[in-house]
Amino acid sequence: MSEHRTEVGGWQAIWRLDRHRIRMMLVRNVSESLPLMSVTTAAAAPDLAQMREQFPRLSRLWDAVRQEYWAECLAPQEYSQGTK
Repeated sequence: MSEHRTEVGGWQAIWRLDRHRIRMMLVRNVSESLPLMSVTTAAAAPDLAQMREQFPRLSRLWDAVRQEYWAECLAPQEYSQGTK
């Protein structure tokens, strides 16, 4: 399971793919020392939908995570189909 980092508007999310679910491992404001949310195992990590519900004011960050997720999921298919 690889770790991904997404940063938008001074907020950073570190997330992992767990099958086809986005598991949020850490969310923090980059200017603060304490994280908003942090877990150590993917099994205990909330998914993207749960984070959207809990922290709707970070919608720009969640949108960026979703965009990176889809870019990663679709990239191998695009190359294998010869579209790029």
